Amino acid sequence: MKAFLASRIDSFRHAFRGWAHVLRTQRNAWIHSAIAIFVLIAGLWIGLPPRDWAVIALTAALVFTAEFINTAVEAAVDLVSPQAHPLAKVAKDVAAGAVLICALAAIAIGLLILGPPFLAKFTALTRS
Repeated sequence: MKAFLASRIDSFRHAFRGWAHVLRTQRNAWIHSAIAIFVLIAGLWIGLPPRDWAVIALTAALVFTAEFINTAVEAAVDLVSPQAHPLAKVAKDVAAGAVLICALAAIAIGLLILGPPFLAKFTALTRS
């Protein structure tokens, strides 16, 4: 049992190390983080219901997951193909494209969920 717990602790340590690496090395992760913080603040201000929070949380997790996988793909490709190669470029471009798709979907979801109540609340504030 002790070995099992130690291996689980090590797994979390590795995962947090990977998370820290992405935040240290990927500018887009900082952009995603800033937007996620803005969405969190806006959602609190608007008073989103639990179901909307669930969609927002899943959407943010999807974007961050895509960014993390993109970073892993880039590192693996650089390891196995240190020289420029057309297939290495394809792998990196496709991984980056996956992040872009997730980010665009997140924008659409954010506008659909936050847009109407944000606009209503902002309009009410400006009329006061």
